Amino acid sequence: MISYSLGSLLSIDDLLKCAAKSSQHKIHTIWIPETWGMENFAMLSAVSRLTSSKIGSSIINIYSRSPALIAMGAATVDAISNQRFVLGLGTSSMPITHGLHGYQFERPLKRMQECVEIIRLVLSGKKIDYSGEIFSLKGFSLLIKPPRQKIPIYIAAINKKMVELTWNVADGVIFYLRPISEMKETIAKMQKKKKIDVACQFITCVSEDSESAKERARKTVAFYVSVGEIYRKFLQENEFKNETANIYSEYQKSGLKSNHELVTDSMLEALVICGTPQECKKQLKRIQDIGVTQPIIQFNPIGNVSDSFDLVTRTFGDMT
Repeated sequence: MISYSLGSLLSIDDLLKCAAKSSQHKIHTIWIPETWGMENFAMLSAVSRLTSSKIGSSIINIYSRSPALIAMGAATVDAISNQRFVLGLGTSSMPITHGLHGYQFERPLKRMQECVEIIRLVLSGKKIDYSGEIFSLKGFSLLIKPPRQKIPIYIAAINKKMVELTWNVADGVIFYLRPISEMKETIAKMQKKKKIDVACQFITCVSEDSESAKERARKTVAFYVSVGEIYRKFLQENEFKNETANIYSEYQKSGLKSNHELVTDSMLEALVICGTPQECKKQLKRIQDIGVTQPIIQFNPIGNVSDSFDLVTRTFGDMT
């Protein structure tokens, strides 16, 4: 069950062209990210017309939309896509929620819990009254009839408490930038409590030239370590304390110009899929073996976007 994430390094036009091409392959879900560029629900609606695969948000930020608005968007996209939508939710981070949207990054765990509860209630189609610690709704009901009363909800989880909440309330988890050894242990522990779908998005760079692929991967890893405080802290606490410190220190001095050179081979081995097609296939197999039920290939183009996407889909096309 292999999925793709399109968007991080793509223009709108390139993303739509890749989505159209993906219809030629058996792909479980096409996930579309949202940061501070493309709006998620609009892109998902467009992509739904170009593929028969499931489509997922990775992720909708629970601070920049109200739970009711998220439910409205989910019901709308689910109707447009003929019930193929998967709702991925996340807390995002302080720089995005506060710096870009103007909201305080407060009580993320409780906010996520209440958001999931409200979204599920709204999608039931009934009039709801809800009184929580953060949100209060009175007499709300959708004017449209949701195609499904239960849309799958996945939560992007990093720290231990969010992981535990995810296994308690969600249909699936979305992991990102977690060392394979740590993830194997976490999955084994949590799946004993309850089985859910374990999706993990992997920075993926495929090239006939292995070194070109590794350089592209290093640049992407360095970007997230540099600007993503939550990922940086997690990696500092899990295997890569010195490496992340070096990468971030260089970022503070000279930006993203050369700090990718400090991303070590051991980081690539633990965090990403990169190299030649044969090397990448072996890496994906190892990921599947640790309990990741839905690997998500985060497409990082190398050179021409169309040709690069063709190589990636050929590489993983015969794997399930």
